[in-house]
This record gives sequence, structure tokens and C-alpha cells, in this order.
Amino acid sequence: MTTERDPLRIAFVCVQNAGRSQMADAFARREIETRDLEDDVEILTGGTQPADNVHPEVVESMATIGIDISDRSPRDVAFEEIQRSDYVITMGCAADDVCPAGWAGESRDWDLDDPDDRPPAEVADIRDRIERYVRDLVDELQRRRQS
Repeated sequence: MTTERDPLRIAFVCVQNAGRSQMADAFARREIETRDLEDDVEILTGGTQPADNVHPEVVESMATIGIDISDRSPRDVAFEEIQRSDYVITMGCAADDVCPAGWAGESRDWDLDDPDDRPPAEVADIRDRIERYVRDLVDELQRRRQS
């Protein structure tokens, strides 16, 4: 990928920013670093009604695969951040509530179950699906930037 263009901005958004979007953010940051795409892709995450903390079962599930998100805090996503994003990825909540009218970016909903209060095996399944979705998204973005 070239660094001559503005970086693509991806926003991972869900209601509480305490589970799915935090996992997506962690996986995306890992993919971008591994592929040396830091100059080409910017990532942000936030919620429309942020929780007080990241769900403990999510922190634990990520730790089992060697990713530490214990220091993260849910945050509010600002209208301006969404407006500046090229892609808004929601996690099972409609983008209609997130994306501003007249926004020119692309929105996708990954339709994932909320991992809050789920047993470890279910959280791991959600985590693994998010990891695959993120990898596929970064593959797609990398191909688009190279063409």
C-alpha cells in the first residue's frame, strides 16, 4: 500500500463499546501492525451509550489468545468521528442510529451476539468470528488500496 493517500478510517461501533467493538479494535490494530499498514489505515472504536468498563468475560477471552485489553475503557463515539470515517462497522446494532445523514462512507453490520454474561465458549466463538471478519476486512482494504 502507498502512503501518498489519506489513510482509510475505520470505526468499530456498538452500543456499550464494552465487548464486540473492543475485540474488533484489538484485532484490527494487530492486523495493521503485522502488515505494516499504520500509515494507510486509522482505527477508532466507540459506543453510543458506553458502559463503565469492558466486559470481564471479553477481557478474559482475549487474554486466552494473548491479547491484553484489560487497560481499555469504553468511550463515547462522536458524530464528527463517524463523519470522518470511511467505514463504520457495527456489531449487531443498526448503523442507522450511528451514521449521520448525508455521510458518504460505507456502513456494515456484522450481526454478532453480545458477549456480555455469556459462557466462555460462546464468548470465544464470538471472538473468533470477529477475528475472521477483521482479517477479511483488512484483506479487502489492502486489495482496494493496491489497485
